Amino acid sequence: MALDPATFETLTPSRFIAFTFPHPSQPDSLLRVAVLDAPIQPADAPRVAAMFVPEHRESDWIFSTESGHLQLVLGSSGISRLILIGNWPINGHCSPIIYHRAINHDSNGLEVSLKPLLLALSPKSLFENGIPEIPILSYEDNVICRVVVERCVGSFAGEMLVEDVEIESGSDVGECVKREFRRRLRFKRMPNLVQTEIRLVPWAGTDSGRLGIGEVEFRPDIEVLVHPYLAPMVASISLISSCIEERNQNGFRPKALCVGVGGGALLAFLKTQLGFDVVGVEADAEVLRVARQYFGLDDTESIQLIVGDATNVMEKIAYNANGHNLGYLGVHEAENGSYLRDGNDLNNKFDIIMVDLDSSDANDGTISPPLEFVQNHALLAAKMLLCDFGILAINVIAPSRSFYEKLIDEFREVFHELYEIDVGNEENFVLVATKSPTISCISNCENSFLNRLRLVTLGAYMDSIRKI
Repeated sequence: MALDPATFETLTPSRFIAFTFPHPSQPDSLLRVAVLDAPIQPADAPRVAAMFVPEHRESDWIFSTESGHLQLVLGSSGISRLILIGNWPINGHCSPIIYHRAINHDSNGLEVSLKPLLLALSPKSLFENGIPEIPILSYEDNVICRVVVERCVGSFAGEMLVEDVEIESGSDVGECVKREFRRRLRFKRMPNLVQTEIRLVPWAGTDSGRLGIGEVEFRPDIEVLVHPYLAPMVASISLISSCIEERNQNGFRPKALCVGVGGGALLAFLKTQLGFDVVGVEADAEVLRVARQYFGLDDTESIQLIVGDATNVMEKIAYNANGHNLGYLGVHEAENGSYLRDGNDLNNKFDIIMVDLDSSDANDGTISPPLEFVQNHALLAAKMLLCDFGILAINVIAPSRSFYEKLIDEFREVFHELYEIDVGNEENFVLVATKSPTISCISNCENSFLNRLRLVTLGAYMDSIRKI
């Protein structure tokens, strides 16, 4: 069905239209053109921008789905309409098995040829002061090479993929550019957000001259945290390090509850590097399968997993502490048995609760935690699960300052003290809440746990914890 050009004369919040258009310099080829109007239109004059899809990434969910397009719009401040233009996937898939970033790809000729199209796709209000210039935005990330390892579908997360990537790091001025190998988990509903990322290292004996995605076998390295906000979350444990040290000296392993497992990088790190017994709560069993198969999550010892809604599970565990059974309340326990003993056992309480959840609705943008988690009853359940000196650390991505301030107000109503760690990437903060005043009964020089914590995390994060 032919498109009516008048369709694009007005801005309609959240309207998404995709169509094909003849390639101006390749007669036998088609372009895919997608137009999305921002869900919330700016109050001032409209702004329209275009973006050319990087070559060979046309089938990447970031560029080929409405949810990915929406995240690009939300990440471009003040844009009323974003026009995406890229090659049309051949037989529904045009990306090679292994993606390599194009070198010196020049789209200037295409920009000139398609300027009439961009003007035709602009609203009438943009022409009030004459013929406008449509800015061309560029998409840049640090991915040099990429291969999809598996695509699968979960009952809650929906379509997801595991991919191995080679990235550039240390590209700031004065830094030496390094190349690293990573494994990532992404969901189609939020394709621009990396759910889990771990470092990959080649198996011993690999020829160092042949290192490359698709050329050698890699294994997950679970001894380091590479996702930007995970090290700051772990650094928050320094607030109760003396209590953890005392636990260790008395022969007890500290306990952590991780709400939101993903690939399990945080759980594996807490177990292997800091000696925690860990319980993980994840809404989707397929995500846990992926974590075991591709991200090195081993739940055979000291890590136990529960499938269920985060808030419901926390409330039911708290209920269990009063003598009720989890199965009675419909929570699915891990195959290796119940991790709780009886309601009077102090081990039913956790030393730390770490929350890494994001909104499941792409229309909300990238928000963490989801609004339902910060309701009073959910926070009270978390507080009930903490031991007397316990802390809750939560990854926060706030769409606005008002959202963050409201979040802090909700936490203040339930918890004793609040602390903040700025991750330093202009996106994430770690909010830390304590059940009671933080105390230190062991000197730092005698605290082997604190020394270990400083060794395995960036000490700068421990030093930057700020009371709010």
